[in-house]
Amino acid sequence: MTSTFPDISLSTDRLVLRPFEEADIPALAEMMSDELVTAWTALPHPYTTAEARAWATGKAAALRTTGRGLALAVTEFLTQRLVGTVHLENTDWRIRSTEIGYVTAPWARGEGYASESVLAVAQWLFHHEKFERLELRTAADNTASQQVAQKIGCISEGVLRNAWIARSRTEDGGWTDIRTDLIVWSLLPEDLDGVPGRMADANGFTYPEWN
Repeated sequence: MTSTFPDISLSTDRLVLRPFEEADIPALAEMMSDELVTAWTALPHPYTTAEARAWATGKAAALRTTGRGLALAVTEFLTQRLVGTVHLENTDWRIRSTEIGYVTAPWARGEGYASESVLAVAQWLFHHEKFERLELRTAADNTASQQVAQKIGCISEGVLRNAWIARSRTEDGGWTDIRTDLIVWSLLPEDLDGVPGRMADANGFTYPEWN
């Protein structure tokens, strides 16, 4: 029998992390078409409304029901506006380990939303689902993503050389593939000791609630 994550929602002081809904489609399509998202992810480009619809109405849920991971829309608590996404993938239920990825909308960057949402998922994974390892991989030049990893207490474990294909703008305005290294980060339950306090000092949050 395949293990699966529950169909849950998480909340922090500023955010609600919940399953995707059809109403998310326009904002999702706009967010995933951003240049930084195109550069650092393997998402289709251009990212169309049809792609967003397929994700929001089927593919996101299938990630959970097949046991491979979990996909959550990240929204502002007060406005309900789509801030970004957080997803778990490559989940190994035997060793209780999974990999996390995230995207933040251009308008929401610089507010600490990525670290707040990732930390909420990590706390839930360790405290409620009894996971023992959370892994994060960042492209060597993706400093913004690396800052998220550092902020929530991840430990850098090493470099996977030439292990990723990013995208770079060409002179004519198009895109070209470029090979790059990946930095591997990990977070264990004991690494969270003291993190909520440090986050609070940086206008972050304490512990999430879930249902």
